[in-house]
Amino acid sequence: MGESKRRKEVMGEKYGTSEPVASWIPFLTKDKANKFVEVSTQAAWYGIGVTIAIWITIRFIGPAFGWWHLAD
Repeated sequence: MGESKRRKEVMGEKYGTSEPVASWIPFLTKDKANKFVEVSTQAAWYGIGVTIAIWITIRFIGPAFGWWHLAD
């Protein structure tokens, strides 16, 4: 833990941003990993919204306009 604290004091604001997250993925830094999490979270919410919109269309809108009939 001492080495980590020393490195954090020396690097300041740059601490953790330019170091690779995993040694076997040298191009994946903490900034890129955080950005990936943000984008994938937003994409997941969009996917949930689209799924709900499709369900509402299939369940309510389509039968209301006579486009199809639901099975009993």
